[in-house]
Amino acid sequence: MVPRLFKLIFLLLIISILFQNCQDKKVKIGFLLDDFSSERWYKDRDLFIRTAEEMGGIVMVDSALRDIKKQYDQAKIMLDNGADVLVVVPVNSEHASTIVKLAHSYDVPVISYDRLIQNCDLDYYISFENVEVGELMADYLSKRNPVGNYVIISGPPSDNNSKFIKLGQMGVLQPLIEKGDIKVVYDSFVNEWDTEEGYNHMKSALKNSNSINAVLCANDALAQGAIRALEESSLAGSVLVSGQDAELEAIRNIMAGYQTMTVYKPIEAIAYTAANTAIKLAKHEPVTHENETIWNGQKMVPAILLPSMVVNRDNIDMTVISDGYLKEHNLVQ
Repeated sequence: MVPRLFKLIFLLLIISILFQNCQDKKVKIGFLLDDFSSERWYKDRDLFIRTAEEMGGIVMVDSALRDIKKQYDQAKIMLDNGADVLVVVPVNSEHASTIVKLAHSYDVPVISYDRLIQNCDLDYYISFENVEVGELMADYLSKRNPVGNYVIISGPPSDNNSKFIKLGQMGVLQPLIEKGDIKVVYDSFVNEWDTEEGYNHMKSALKNSNSINAVLCANDALAQGAIRALEESSLAGSVLVSGQDAELEAIRNIMAGYQTMTVYKPIEAIAYTAANTAIKLAKHEPVTHENETIWNGQKMVPAILLPSMVVNRDNIDMTVISDGYLKEHNLVQ
């Protein structure tokens, strides 16, 4: 009887130790970034790592530097190193489907971060209302200048957000185009989200038309390039220019009067939401805060889409300053 009691106590002790080890096991999160061409991605990376670690996670992070194959290889390394969940900012929205298939072969879920991965059994999508981002840009510029010639410089087609933003812009502009109030004199997607692309496309637009009233740039890097081209033609400050991301140079350009507005997407919100969702998925806990689903070409993907806001000269103090952004960059005391 006594040996059996010892065996029972020993068994309970082993179960307790195993349970404690399971409880103490930190969730390993693989965070795969495209590149750091935009300063916002440094902030995403740092906030995501900090938030996930505060929640008890461990983050493995890497950047593919716009290389599709490299991002796939980085995903495999993370999975081989025991990642419990992958969070991916895809280099290419279509090709990243192979990363999802690879992760699922390891029984690891995938969250698409800010850019929707297409045509696969994606587990989760966390981003901003990108159609709304386009609407905010077009609505703001068209109210400031409801009649005139417009230029549209959209992001790369490889990023599905470019299409969502363009959809939002055209939803606002199309009625004005049909009325004849607005004429789109130049309309193009770029290859990359960078300043040189914005500069080159703006130069082409200026060759097409010597009278431009507004430029819808899909992000601040493109806007920065467009402003440089406008400066060379002595037009900076007289042409309305939109952007997105509230980058440091964009804030400076808005304060100087060269850029009209930017769309600010609170990075703290997406970093917190993605880290929280990643840990819940890894622990097989229910995610209760999804607010809609989105079609990715194969399935309706559970999604959390966060709101954005317009930043202009009049409300900088209530948006990026109140969020600590300008103090962080020593623009205000």
